[in-house]
Formats: sequence, structure tokens, C-alpha cells
Amino acid sequence: MKVIFTRDFLALILSVAVVGLGSGATLPLTALALTQAGYGTDVVGLLTAAQAGGGLLVVPLAGWIAARFGGRQVIVGAVLIVAFATALMQLTSNLWLWAVLRVLCGAALMLLFTIGEAWVNQLADDATRGRVIAIYATNFTLFQMSGPVLVSQIAGYTHWRFLICGALFLLALPMLATIRKTPQASEDEHAAHGSWRHVLPLMPALVIGTGFFALFDTIALSLLPLFAMSHGIASEVAVLFASALLLGDTTMQFPIGWLADRLGRERVHIGCGFVVVALLPLLPWAINSWWLCWPLLFVLGAAAGAIYTLSLVACGERFRGVALVSASSVVGAAWSVASFGGPLVAGALMKGVGDDAMVGVLLLAAIGFLAAVWWERRQAIPQYKSGESP
Repeated sequence: MKVIFTRDFLALILSVAVVGLGSGATLPLTALALTQAGYGTDVVGLLTAAQAGGGLLVVPLAGWIAARFGGRQVIVGAVLIVAFATALMQLTSNLWLWAVLRVLCGAALMLLFTIGEAWVNQLADDATRGRVIAIYATNFTLFQMSGPVLVSQIAGYTHWRFLICGALFLLALPMLATIRKTPQASEDEHAAHGSWRHVLPLMPALVIGTGFFALFDTIALSLLPLFAMSHGIASEVAVLFASALLLGDTTMQFPIGWLADRLGRERVHIGCGFVVVALLPLLPWAINSWWLCWPLLFVLGAAAGAIYTLSLVACGERFRGVALVSASSVVGAAWSVASFGGPLVAGALMKGVGDDAMVGVLLLAAIGFLAAVWWERRQAIPQYKSGESP
């Protein structure tokens, strides 16, 4: 069983890494192509929203699709859809067709990540779940961060670049074919308590925790440099603030996962929330003190990333079967909503109230996560398993 787990897990994370690299390249490449064609940020934003919308559309159906067709088949189908939809963008410049293709990509990627996260949770055992999910999350983040680097290398190949990105996704297929243990999800599990309507009331803290990190991640890449420059930081240094956060997120997930396996995952999950709430208000004060700012950003990135990683871990502890797939799809939906709407709200507040409003938005989201944890404990949310009554 140990050999099967090692082989299957390695194949799964390598295939997800390829998808992460492709998805990390496709969005910036789309934005670059639109900008070069003379379109403004409004059109770029709309096409980004189209992809997020495709993901949201498929959320209610994710559990049923997984139960009906099987996890491996759905992931392979999702890889094929996103590969060909991306490649087809090379063959047309019609914005309406591009929007349809981005919707298809969003739906396929949502299914792929939903089932992939449920799959890795099934491959893990309870004793090592924190570390296993941390490896999965770190692996995906590293390769997704490499996407813009890939774009910088292929941007000049204007007649081939979307075809190259589309072909990249297909590299995941041979690795998926080597996996022997596929995710199990039976129809009776889904019929009983596997739908998202049954799952959602049992995971408010996990949903809000995911939404917080999606907001944190998006703001770090888009608005944090502007916040830093408003405090007198040079632009070439301000862009490195996001790198410091991502470095903390990427390097510390496995140590925090190990700590959670040792000390208790709920305890570490809550502790990370308190760390974020304690450190965020210090950011405007510490931003001009180099010896304070860089360590603070590193620790903030680590704690914020762990809130998301441990939310995935908690999904694996609370749910089984199709309920786990549905829970993963709800997590994906929370990510899509927060990463789309959050920066719009934060950007508007920064313009109307001041740049420090960015910190206020993140702080409220982190407090919301802790409040949801408190509510869950008051309600005594059970460690729910699919097929059992809640």
C-alpha cells in the first residue's frame, strides 16, 4: 500500500504541476495578447471574469460528474478540454469566441482541481495528511509561479504561443495514465449526503479561510506594490514585496503541515489566523523598516498560505466520497469569488479612502475566518463522513 501511495501521489502531483504551469501561463498570455491588440484593462478583466464564471457554473455539478463518470476520466477530460480551448485561441481573434473558450477553461480547471484535491486527500492517511496536502499545495504554487516566466520566453512567437500553452497541458496525460488507485465515489454516497447543499453548512470556516487566502494572494500580486509605493518605496523594490509573501507561502507549508500533524490541525489552523490578525496592522508601520518589513512579509505569507492548506486538510478529515468532491468544489468556488470580487472592493476603497484600506480589507477577511471557526465550535460541527447523516 505504501508503494502504491508513493507512486500514485508522485504521478498526481507531477500532473497537477504541469497543469499549474499551463494555467499560470495562460492568463498572463491572454492579458498580453489583448493588450498588444489594443484592448484595455476592462476587456482583460471581463475575460478573466469569464474564466472565473465558468468555474462557478460547474460547482453544483462537480459531485454528480465525479460520481457519474469517475475521477480519472473526468480529470483526463478536463485536461483535454483546457488544452484544446487554449490552443483554439490561436486560431481566432473574436472576443466572443475567446470568452466562450475562457468559460470552458474555467469549468474544466475547476473540475480538475476539485477532483485533484479530493484525490490527494484520499491518497493521504490521517497521520500524515497535513504534510501530504502541504507538498501538493507547494508543488502547485511553485509551478504556477513559473507560468509568467514561460510567457516571457514564448511571448514573441505570436503565431504559436497559445498552441504551445495548449500542448503543455497534454503533458499531464501520460502521468495520469500511470496512476493505479483512482478516487472512489459511489452513486449512493452522492444520493445521500454528497451534494454541495449538504456539505456547505458543515464547512463555513473552510470556505471563508479559502476566500481569505484567495483575496490575500490576488491582492499581493496586484495591489501590494501600489500600497508600498504610496509609502515611498521605489517601484523596483515594491514589486518584490509580493515575492517575499510568496516565498513564505511556498517554503513554509511543509513545516507548518508537519507541525499541524504533531500538535493538532485545528489548533495550528486557528494559530495561523491569529498570527495574520496580529501582524497585518503592523504592515503600514513596518514598511519603511527593512529589518522588520521583510521578515514580517515572510511570516505573513507563511501563515496566510497555511490557512488555505489546512482548509484543504480539514476537507479530507470531514468528508468522504462524493461529499469530499463537493467540498473541494465549494472551496474552489470560494477561491473564484474572492479572487474576482475582493480586489475590486479593495481597489475601490484604496482609491476612495486611502491606500491603507488594503490592510483593512485583508484584516476583516482574516477576522471573518476566526469568527467562522468560533461559530463552528459553538455549533459542534461533526467530523462528517459521506453517507452518514450530519
